[in-house]
Amino acid sequence: MLLNLAQWLQSMSPEFGSFRVFQYLTFRAVMAALTALLIGLVAGPRVIRRLTELKIGQPVRGYGMETHLSKSGTPTMGGVLILLCIAISTLLWADLTNRFVWIVLLVTLGFGAIGWVDDWRKVVNKDPEGMRSREKYFWQSVIGLLAALYLVFSISESSNYRVLELFMKWVQSGFDLSLPPQAGLMLPFVKEISYPLGVLGFVILTYLVIVGSSNAVNLTDGLDGLAIMPVVMVGSALGVFAYVTGSAVYSRYLFFPHIPGSGELLIFCSAMAGAGLAFLWFNTHPAQVFMGDVGALALGAALGTIAVIVRQEIVLAIMGGIFVVEALSVMLQVTYFKFTKKKFGQGRRLFKMAPLHHHFEKSGWKETQVVVRFWIITMLLCLVGLSTLKLR
Repeated sequence: MLLNLAQWLQSMSPEFGSFRVFQYLTFRAVMAALTALLIGLVAGPRVIRRLTELKIGQPVRGYGMETHLSKSGTPTMGGVLILLCIAISTLLWADLTNRFVWIVLLVTLGFGAIGWVDDWRKVVNKDPEGMRSREKYFWQSVIGLLAALYLVFSISESSNYRVLELFMKWVQSGFDLSLPPQAGLMLPFVKEISYPLGVLGFVILTYLVIVGSSNAVNLTDGLDGLAIMPVVMVGSALGVFAYVTGSAVYSRYLFFPHIPGSGELLIFCSAMAGAGLAFLWFNTHPAQVFMGDVGALALGAALGTIAVIVRQEIVLAIMGGIFVVEALSVMLQVTYFKFTKKKFGQGRRLFKMAPLHHHFEKSGWKETQVVVRFWIITMLLCLVGLSTLKLR
């Protein structure tokens, strides 16, 4: 919005030449982060008070950690604050004609709406389970598949009309259409090699990345500050990849696919980082507010969508290793329990408790130790991910 205003002012009079600074992506990225941070810090106390007045308190599962029982009643749905900060800052500083900004924003808000319904049911119905899994996955799948179908044709096309034409051509061809090289699966640490996926392969991969990362972040969000800081770090690193793939010069130099328009996602990533840091101010131990599913599902989906656009799905799995391990720990725990129950008549567990952060709590780690150590691991993994920019 401000970019369009600055361009209009420059066209009106040469006296507004100083507004050319708005054309610089790095300047707008810094301002987006600061704007989201300031909005979050100012609005945070008011949002927390309002959530408290509405008695939107976090219910704690009866089979959860005993040390977490004291957190029962802490305001939840604080993810609304994060999403508001991201949306306002992005709309202010991003180029609103950019297709990638809108698709990421819509996916984020869409998954946030699913999480909001889930949290609301937990609060109103006093049911810690909230929305049932089948219903939640259905709506996640709808948004994920719609996003995938749009992205598969928009990676190389900047016009929405052209995207529609390619979609119709794909349907008329009997669902057989070749994609440009930049739509292939990129391998980290390997130069100029990508595996062609085809339309169907791209859609399936995109769906799995968006829905998978959304639920992985949601599973990680179990301790004060545990999920939000890795989101900030991974999102910031993805912003660097977005800047590179959006630049014809840098992408050619670093042997990355050039994806016109993807650089504008740096604004969204910066806004997400600023909003995340503002939320962490109130979410650090002992937390004054929890983000809830409305925040965790939305932020995870945002990371997945950005990773798909900048063609860094594998690097996302590396940098977000904590999210991956947390999700795998739940899958392994459930699978092993069902298998042993069927075979031996009594279910057994691989971990003392899942997700993995609870296993370490059961092993004697303090909550703050688990959180900070997971932060450190994420920081190291992000450095590994960023090293793929040059080590190819």
